[in-house]
Amino acid sequence: MSHAYESGRLNLPFTGICTFAKAPYQPDWNAIAADVAILGAPLDMGTQWRAGARFGPRAVREASTLFSFGHAGAYDHEDDVTYLDGVRLADIGDADIVHTDMMRSLDAIEAGVRAILKAGALPVVIGGDHSVNIPCIRAFADAGPLHVVQIDAHLDFVDERHGVRFGHGNPMRRAAEQAHVTGLSQFGIRNVSSTAREGYEAARAMGADILSVRQIRALGLQATLARIPEGARYYVTIDIDGFDPSIAPGTGTPSHGGFLYYEVMELLAGLARRGRVVGIDLVEVAPDYDRSGTTAILAAQVLLNFIGRILHTAGRSRASP
Repeated sequence: MSHAYESGRLNLPFTGICTFAKAPYQPDWNAIAADVAILGAPLDMGTQWRAGARFGPRAVREASTLFSFGHAGAYDHEDDVTYLDGVRLADIGDADIVHTDMMRSLDAIEAGVRAILKAGALPVVIGGDHSVNIPCIRAFADAGPLHVVQIDAHLDFVDERHGVRFGHGNPMRRAAEQAHVTGLSQFGIRNVSSTAREGYEAARAMGADILSVRQIRALGLQATLARIPEGARYYVTIDIDGFDPSIAPGTGTPSHGGFLYYEVMELLAGLARRGRVVGIDLVEVAPDYDRSGTTAILAAQVLLNFIGRILHTAGRSRASP
C-alpha cells in the first residue's frame, strides 16, 4: 500500500515527540539558529504552598501540538494575517535543574537564556514557578534596558521572608533591583496578596505601575497600554494565575477575579505594536491540578499567538494580500 508516505510523514498533532509546536529539537546550545527558541525551566522549589509546576514545560509542550496542523503559519481571519508563517522555531530542551539546589538550578536557567540571546533569537521560557523569572531577567544584564510587563494575580515583590530571597514571591523585587530594568507594569494584581502593604509601597517607589483586573477593565485597553512606555524594550512575564481559575485551574495559587483570554491577548498584541518584545516567560502551570488539560492548552495558545504577533510586527510573518 502507498498512501501519504510517498510525499513524506504526516506528523499529526497526536503523533511523534512533543517539542513545543513540534519545532525542531536543538540540544546543542552553541548551534541555535532560529527566530525564537523555547527553553523549559521545570523548577518549582520556589513555591510556598502547592508544588507541581516542574511538570509545566512538559504539559505546555504537549498541549502546543494541538496547534501543529502541518501547514504553514496560522491564519487569523479577524486580522486577515497569517501568523507564524516562515518563523523559525527551535526547542532547546530544558535547563539542568538540580533537585534541592536552588541556586545551581537558577544559574542553569540563566545560561540557557544567555545562549538564546547570543544566537540572536527571542527567548521564550516555560516554567516552572515564578522564581525562574529571576535568572531570565539576570541574563539580560548585558543586553540593554528592559521594561518588565507582568501579568499576574500576585505582586511578587517580597524582599525577604524567613531568609528566602529567591522564591516565587520575590521575582519582581529582584527584577526592580537590576540596573538594566527601567520600570515595571504589574497587571492583574488582586485579592488576598502574598505581598504586604510595604511591598506595594516599595514597588511604586522603585518604578512600578500596579493595576488590578477591575482597574484595567475600567480604564480600557488603550488607556492601559498608554501607561506603558512607548518604544521600549519589553520583557513579558506571564503567570498563568493572572487568568481566572475558571479557565486556568491548573496552578498552585489560583485567585478568583482574573483575566479572560481575550483581555490578555489584546493587551499582548497591543504591546507588540507599542515597542519591542525581547523576552517572554510563562510560569506556574501545574498540570496535576487540571486533569482536563485546559490550563496547559491556554498557556500554549497564548504563547503561540503572542509569538506570531511579535514577529509579524517585526516584519517576519506574511500579511495576506
